[in-house]
Amino acid sequence: MSDAPGTARPTVGANARRLEVGLAAALREFVREPVNLALLVVLPPLVVVSYGSIMSSFPRLPYMSGSPETLGAVAGTLFVAGFLPGVIGLFQVISARNADARLSLAGFPRATLFGARLLTVLAASLLTAGVSLAALATRTDVASLPAAFGVLVLVGVLYGLVGMLVGTVLPRELEGSLVLIFLADVDEALASGIVRTDAAFTKLFPLHYPHELFGAAVDGREFATSDAAAAGAYVVVLGVAALAAYATLTGEGGLR
Repeated sequence: MSDAPGTARPTVGANARRLEVGLAAALREFVREPVNLALLVVLPPLVVVSYGSIMSSFPRLPYMSGSPETLGAVAGTLFVAGFLPGVIGLFQVISARNADARLSLAGFPRATLFGARLLTVLAASLLTAGVSLAALATRTDVASLPAAFGVLVLVGVLYGLVGMLVGTVLPRELEGSLVLIFLADVDEALASGIVRTDAAFTKLFPLHYPHELFGAAVDGREFATSDAAAAGAYVVVLGVAALAAYATLTGEGGLR
């Protein structure tokens, strides 16, 4: 979108300052509710331990790649690493529906506002990944902690974008959260190897390729190039979709 005649383009420094202000506002909005921080700190270890404990009573079936307890703990780690940033993404879009439209009219570029919302999701992904991985490491050996952490951050960003898309279509916190729980639970069950399935459609779910990458990080294997490329492509596609949905949500005329 071209600038109006006589209107100076904002400098790089001005754009960076706007992004910083937008990120600070989004973070303040999030931490204003103590329950949000409690969920990010308390829920990950609770889910990881619960999944592992529940699965420990299951027999090891021939098709399973590891013990049921380990598979359960890994499944819980990936579930919570995706679900919590997904909820944050959902809340970010719901709060942006009116607030960011007004900020855009006040002169804030919507691209900058979207970047601030996305950085908030990234911050939640980093925190959730660290807490989840620490909980997993107390139950099983993780061969490469840095690689495992990176994959969990990727999972958080993936589901953060999914949450933003869900929030665009279903702008209600309770209903949107329930949709994310269902999606993440089914996604992880199909990707984890706990449920045996060879159906090709399972590869279309967000966690399929990250789960393969995370398994390699836990076992100390090299990443498969095809898995890494597919996971990266998934992030790009979801990112473009979330950006387009955000632009539509916050006003006409596209991003500027």
